[in-house]
Amino acid sequence: MAKVLCVLYDDPVDGYPPSYARDQIPAIERYYDGQTTPTPQAIDFTPGELLGCVSGELGLRSFLEDRGHALVVTADKDGPESVFERELADAEVVISQPFWPAYLTAERIASAPELKLALTAGIGSDHVDLQAAIERGITVAEVTYCNSISVAEHVVMMILALVRNYIPSHEWVVRGGWNIADCVSRSYDLEGMQVGTVAAGRIGSAVLRRLKPFEVGLHYTDRHRLPAEVEQELGVSFHDDVESLVQACDVITINAPLHPETEHMFDEQLIAKMKRGAYLINTARGKICDRDAVARACESGQLAGYAGDVWFPQPAPRDHPWRSMPHHGMTPHTSGTSLSAQARYAAGVREILECFFDGRPIREEYLIVDGGQLAGAGAHSYSAGDATGGSDEAARFTRT
Repeated sequence: MAKVLCVLYDDPVDGYPPSYARDQIPAIERYYDGQTTPTPQAIDFTPGELLGCVSGELGLRSFLEDRGHALVVTADKDGPESVFERELADAEVVISQPFWPAYLTAERIASAPELKLALTAGIGSDHVDLQAAIERGITVAEVTYCNSISVAEHVVMMILALVRNYIPSHEWVVRGGWNIADCVSRSYDLEGMQVGTVAAGRIGSAVLRRLKPFEVGLHYTDRHRLPAEVEQELGVSFHDDVESLVQACDVITINAPLHPETEHMFDEQLIAKMKRGAYLINTARGKICDRDAVARACESGQLAGYAGDVWFPQPAPRDHPWRSMPHHGMTPHTSGTSLSAQARYAAGVREILECFFDGRPIREEYLIVDGGQLAGAGAHSYSAGDATGGSDEAARFTRT
């Protein structure tokens, strides 16, 4: 019998929903590049249900208990007295989400001698100390591509929300006003602007495809250059480095994974090289940006706006400056956990667990660390090392 420790975000404040806004969600069998969506042997949930919170349990309980395994599900993940910390010692599998990450630091990995699999319900495994996982021979896996389009849609929404000044305009309506001049004093057309993505993997390239009809100039930088025919199809310009990219663009969207090479990439110096009044969108990872440099840039006007749904740590302490800085469009980390995305990543978690417990290979594209080295998607996207430092600050969320 194996113990599976699953960390999920809290239930809705009014309780687990008895019904949903829609009766069904579209069935998707393949992604844009031809990769199939998750293919578990079975699922024990209805697609479109709320699966990513504690009561949703990713639809895993019957599957695991019928096989004789134990499932512990909690949202209490931060600090030495947390349920996660107490239950970790004899856990063989840890499941976590990027939206409510259970940070698997080197210290926590050292305290979990039975741990064999760290599984991300979603994409992005930077909440795991990958170097420690490599050294311990722990397999790290995630459900690659499951919510990439969800995030790309969120990026486009946030770009338009900032450029068109949507959020303050909506707030005037809620307050009973009709303040057109106030609403449009910071509103522009996206048409004709130069928009660039830092990284053009699955999410970044999906953003480019969705923005092409807006008649904007498109730019990107990536350590893996796109094929020439793709660049031509999209009409996108490649930049050798991020400094060149930011100098050319009115809007920058960050779609790179977090690892030691990207940590704090957008610092005071890089933001100063951006056009005055540029917009910065970050749905990748909060730690790619210097927290205080972003807040100062929004206050000074160097940035016309900053939007994203990723913070560091998560949940962000209540006094985090991104909550109160001007001209922001921040949300909690929701871009990749729509009800549509949850159906895919829950199915992907089930597929990975079926493979793990049956002794079958996990899909190559789902692997981040395997056999003591970066593997699969991890070898393409990450570098060895640790980006979890400072995550203990997440415990302040419940204390402030």
